[in-house]
Amino acid sequence: MSPLPDPVPPLPDPVPPLSPRPVPSAPQFPHPYPFDPAYGYSLADLLRVPAPVAPGDFDGFWEGRYREARAVDTAPVVGEPEGEWDGARVFAVAYGSVGGERIGGWLVLPAEGVPVEHGFVVGHGYGGRGEPGRDLPLPLPGAAALLPCVRGLGTRSTRPAIPGDADGHVLHGIASRERYVIGGCVADLWCAASALLDLVPALDRPGGPRIGYLGESFGGGLGALALPWDDRFAAAQLTVPTFGNHPLRLTLTCTGSGESVRRHHRTHPEVVDVLRYFDAATAATRLRTPTLVAPALFDPAVPPPGQFAVYNALAGPRELRVLTAGHFEHDGTEDEYRELVAARRDFFARHLG
Repeated sequence: MSPLPDPVPPLPDPVPPLSPRPVPSAPQFPHPYPFDPAYGYSLADLLRVPAPVAPGDFDGFWEGRYREARAVDTAPVVGEPEGEWDGARVFAVAYGSVGGERIGGWLVLPAEGVPVEHGFVVGHGYGGRGEPGRDLPLPLPGAAALLPCVRGLGTRSTRPAIPGDADGHVLHGIASRERYVIGGCVADLWCAASALLDLVPALDRPGGPRIGYLGESFGGGLGALALPWDDRFAAAQLTVPTFGNHPLRLTLTCTGSGESVRRHHRTHPEVVDVLRYFDAATAATRLRTPTLVAPALFDPAVPPPGQFAVYNALAGPRELRVLTAGHFEHDGTEDEYRELVAARRDFFARHLG
């Protein structure tokens, strides 16, 4: 894959935001935090947050990581059925990834007798993944999916050498761009796609596979980093994505993994040289895959300016679904989630159907 020019200007929005309801203004919820989870930004402010300029070898770095992942023989192994969720059959699965890692997770298949028509890789948040129920049902009927627990996280990919908590995990190997755990987690998503296509060959159609990606929070940031280099993905949906605009994130107090990085930076300022390669907003300037982003106006765990930086930077067709709050329960949480599920279903029907 040839490098894209630096920087890549975003294309105009092909459609207006999906929601018929008015876009919410920055809310002020009663909260226990010693800081403002809206960070003083209005929606207009958030829609102007830029992406940092990429290092000169940004494309080469990620293209090399992608080639390494595609060369892995994932050798997926499927376990016994673990039950059914929302009409889908769920199986334990393990597959190979870079560095000789075996990644655990779940394979989701349609009900017996229903042909596979769509495929998804589904990332998870920094809380890990203990079971697949929260990520089901999948956006489209007749869908198969691989739900990995990326290295060091979840119930199926814990490692003695990798901290299993978000604060420790996000710092693991951060002194080196080659050893930073986030790069390995991105590779785990690429290898998940390879394993899914090995297990469900019906997805590899003439002209190549067209699978979707879903990712929330940590999984949203990983998706933004992974998707620009992998043309097997034809559409993506990112909810409250993390890792956007690290230079700005380092100035913003939060309750999520970004706070661990911010504190580490105080005594290790040189870490900015590594973080430049793992900026989801910078990667989004290379992302031409149609992408629906659901950033929040108020979020104590993932500062909204970083979330919107990912959306603002997208180089391909993009759609926006503004949430009132992320990582924070409020009276409208369930209604907004139902609306997002419906918007997601419509989005993937148009781009994968």
